[in-house]
Amino acid sequence: MTQARPDDMERLSRHAFPEPVVLIDAGHGGIDGGTSFQEILEKDINLDISRKLYLLLKSKGYTAALNRSEDYALSDENQWLKNRSRHLRDLAQRKGLSDELTTSIVVSIHVNWANSQKKRGPLVLHQNEGKSAFLAWAIQNALNSLYGTRSLPTLGKPFYLLNHIGYPAVIVETGFLSSPEDRVMLTGSKGQMDVAKVIAAGIMEYFTEI
Repeated sequence: MTQARPDDMERLSRHAFPEPVVLIDAGHGGIDGGTSFQEILEKDINLDISRKLYLLLKSKGYTAALNRSEDYALSDENQWLKNRSRHLRDLAQRKGLSDELTTSIVVSIHVNWANSQKKRGPLVLHQNEGKSAFLAWAIQNALNSLYGTRSLPTLGKPFYLLNHIGYPAVIVETGFLSSPEDRVMLTGSKGQMDVAKVIAAGIMEYFTEI
């Protein structure tokens, strides 16, 4: 499979479906900050990249939806699961939204963490399903081209979101907040836009090839 770069977006803007609906899941939010480094919170990075990805896809004619546009917890507006666990209510809300929107694909944006500062680069997790795996490969290859890495996408077997969504879905770990090199990419406006561009390029490759 060819690697997609930010400047490939024009070439890949023609997609197979008239209006593919891409649900962008900005991971965490509100009281759930995700991983962190000093004052830097994962939830903020996820939202920044997700907003940029949403605008890029819309500019290319894709029907995209963003499950949160501000900093709040999806568990606060849960409609699908009455449970005392805020975490389960949050995940059920994300899953329920995908059912309500007649979704083509779900792309969940996150940031990774490791005990070693040397561990870096993106990782895309997918369902045990062919279209999800293809979407993961397309996005992983695009991100690898940006980061200069050779990571392979991985089956995300234990993840609730991937196990319960009935559409092709992936979790995109955009980099390691624990890595100084990745942190520069993930916290700067230009770096976030570059990440959003290559994720968009991967999504567009999926729709042109599937």
